[in-house]
Amino acid sequence: MMKKIRVWALILIILGISGCSNVQPAQAEAVSVTPPKEWTTWLNGLQKEMLSRGISQKTLDVAYKGKNYYHPVSAVVQQDKKQTEFVLTTCAYVNRLVNKERVKEARKQYKILKKKYQNIEDEYNVPLNYMVAFWGVETNFGQNKGRYNLIDSLTNLSYKNRRSEFFKNELYNVLKIMEKHQLTGEKIRGSWAGAMGHFQFMPSTYIHYAVDFDGDKVPDIWNSFPDALASAENYLTKLGWKKNEPWGTRVQLPWDVELKDVGRKNYKTIAEWKKAGVKTYGGRELPYGDDMKAALMLPDGRKGPAYLVMSNFNRVMIWNHSDNYALAVVMLADYAADDDKKWTPLVAAQQYTMNSEEILQIQKFYNRYFKKNIKEDGKLGSQTREAVKALQKAAKLPQDGYPDYRLLKKVQNYSSKSGLATVLPAKRPKNK
Repeated sequence: MMKKIRVWALILIILGISGCSNVQPAQAEAVSVTPPKEWTTWLNGLQKEMLSRGISQKTLDVAYKGKNYYHPVSAVVQQDKKQTEFVLTTCAYVNRLVNKERVKEARKQYKILKKKYQNIEDEYNVPLNYMVAFWGVETNFGQNKGRYNLIDSLTNLSYKNRRSEFFKNELYNVLKIMEKHQLTGEKIRGSWAGAMGHFQFMPSTYIHYAVDFDGDKVPDIWNSFPDALASAENYLTKLGWKKNEPWGTRVQLPWDVELKDVGRKNYKTIAEWKKAGVKTYGGRELPYGDDMKAALMLPDGRKGPAYLVMSNFNRVMIWNHSDNYALAVVMLADYAADDDKKWTPLVAAQQYTMNSEEILQIQKFYNRYFKKNIKEDGKLGSQTREAVKALQKAAKLPQDGYPDYRLLKKVQNYSSKSGLATVLPAKRPKNK
């Protein structure tokens, strides 16, 4: 048994399945490794649960008969533990997704979509440059829709995983889709996390928002681009997209900006931001009505780029709960619609970048110090940024929501006697 596990692990390494590549090879549908009794018992229980929720035995036979999907080292579980939206700095993440080549392709595809699918924009009211951006970020314009067998992936992610219930519900929805539309083969393949088609809909998103635009009675987000595009537009419309409102803009801040006002949910009127001295990145007056509302974001801290974001930015955040992802989408959308906008990479001042273990230390300390209960997952999401601001205030540090080296050392050296406000010697740290 141990020999088989070593062989399987070697195969995974050779194929690069656990790496960061955009190429996603299919996991084997029939696995030769004999699963432990615990897995078999659990899998039998899982199928009984699906039967009780209305999935037919016929569909379960198609999905599972002769297949146990067991992996000693599950590639999809390893992927779930390291999502780059929360590991890379914002500048590094956006530069990876919004590069010169992708901007060029986005502009090309935008012109094509405007000629062929203006009717879809007219019906759902989401500008096509945003659709091009989602398409480019999610699947590189349909080139990388994912090669994982969704039953395999979601079954593994439902087993003793940190988000087991979430993935089990997505598995249920895949089975529902299979049952309703008799989907098999390529149409039940997708990303490691279960996302499908041109715009990488999760199964639950497909159930609620996919539409049949081409009239063949099947919302085919895999092979029918009109269906896929209309479904994505329908999703954003139902989320509350505001047709005539921009996402926001990169801005230039005055030296004395109130950092306590930073945060994606801390809305002020444009008039208030103007009064505070906020201008466009080029130094001009903000080009929006004074009554419009926006929030100030500093995703890489006060030493990185600054953004004013409006409600449509939050619609993108619902699609994927990551500031980094949302910024990549909206920036690519801007480039796609403007041939004159010169592509330039984002640059932030060199500073210490925390790894997931250090962010986890911050989260645990915050929960103890303030007697709170934020999720301790080692990820720098919106909730953790607000926690960082609270700790920065207690530590008498600038409240920009970015966990820097000084805050980390204050947390690590904390004692009830010295407190968080203790002065530490200045030293330029080096990343590990």
